[in-house]
Amino acid sequence: MKEIDFLPEWYKSGQRRRISYRTQYIALCGVFLGMVAWNFVATHSISKARAQFGQMSTRQTEAEMLSSELAELISEMKGLEKKTQSIDEIVSKIDVASVLAEMSFLIDKRIVLSKVALVAERFEEKQQARPSTHSGTVVRAVRTNLSAEHEQPLGDVRFRVTIGGVAADASDVASLICKLEDSTYFCQVVPLFSRAAEINTVSSTPSDLRRKSPNVRGGISETGGNIRISEFEISCYLANYREQ
Repeated sequence: MKEIDFLPEWYKSGQRRRISYRTQYIALCGVFLGMVAWNFVATHSISKARAQFGQMSTRQTEAEMLSSELAELISEMKGLEKKTQSIDEIVSKIDVASVLAEMSFLIDKRIVLSKVALVAERFEEKQQARPSTHSGTVVRAVRTNLSAEHEQPLGDVRFRVTIGGVAADASDVASLICKLEDSTYFCQVVPLFSRAAEINTVSSTPSDLRRKSPNVRGGISETGGNIRISEFEISCYLANYREQ
């Protein structure tokens, strides 16, 4: 049995068109909602990225400041290291007062010094004995004129001590050498020379003897006399270093 469709064709076309429009509307609404959701997610991500970028910018600024301070500290530390190195090269590393106290303890009253010299020397320098000179003072300081060719040595140096003077007898000089060798302050003790000599002595009388003596000058009478002594000079090194 055949069915008879009484609906006109234009009605059917309108129905199909409305269904198509409804489907398109639903699809467009879905796309719109998807775009809204995507826009929300994208906006949130962008806000989060901006916040992170702001934090990174702040951290970058702090890092740049710290880097600048670190560079200044490194530069200051290098300058201090150079100054420390210069100070280490300049400082003599010896206690002169203790050395003189040890020498005063070792030197007997029968010995009078005319020279005490402490000279800094590099370890590679050859040791040479200096000529002996005597003055009227008991102890004198040795001053050297430094030039471009003879500058004061810096860095790791050792100090050569030269002792010169007179003793009442040669045995006193030998005793002093033994004491220097036994002392913990000195090492490599070498006698440079020791020779006999004579000195003139002077005695004085009161001023009332001026008329009796033709040699009286200004109230003092001078009478001559010779005493035999022993001149010496000793070289040694301060034992405040150790060669490796």
